[in-house]
Amino acid sequence: MRYVKPLSLFKDLLKTDGLERSRLLGLDVGSKYIGLAVSDINNKVASPLSVLLRKKSNIELMADDFQCLISELSLEGFVVGFPFDRQRGTNDSVLVKLFVDELCNTNKLKGVKYTYWDERFTSKNVEFLLKPLNLHPVHSKTIVDKFAAVGILQEYLDYVNRKLKE
Repeated sequence: MRYVKPLSLFKDLLKTDGLERSRLLGLDVGSKYIGLAVSDINNKVASPLSVLLRKKSNIELMADDFQCLISELSLEGFVVGFPFDRQRGTNDSVLVKLFVDELCNTNKLKGVKYTYWDERFTSKNVEFLLKPLNLHPVHSKTIVDKFAAVGILQEYLDYVNRKLKE
C-alpha cells in the first residue's frame, strides 16, 4: 500500500480507462470493527457496504478480503478515516495508523493507494440519528460503523469533486 495526498488519489482515479471505471473504498477503523463504504462508478455517491471484524490475529484474512473487494468492485484506492487533532495525537489516530501499517506489512495490497480523511464526529453523527430507533447495541454498532464509513467517503467525494470544478 502506498500513501498519496487526497487530491492525488482522485486525480489518479480519473486517469483510469473510461471503459473500466474505478471506485473508492471508505474505511472507518475502530478497535473491534472496520466499517466499509464504496463509491458509485461515477465517484459522486458513497453507499454502505459491510463491516469487518477486527482482531490482531485476522489481519491476513482482512487483507484477503480487501483483495477480493478490489477485484470485485474495481477499486482504485482506500479513503481511511483519520481523527485529525491539531492539539495532540489521540488513541484513535494511533489505532488507525497501526491498522494501516499492519495491512501494509501483509504485502498483499501492493500497488493499492490510500489517503487519510478527517473523520471527527462521523460516528457521533450516525449515533445521534440512530438513537430514536432503539436498536440492539450490537446491531446499532455495526450500522454506526458502516454509515460512519459512508460519511467519511462522502465528505471526501464532495470535497474532491468540488475542487475539480474550481
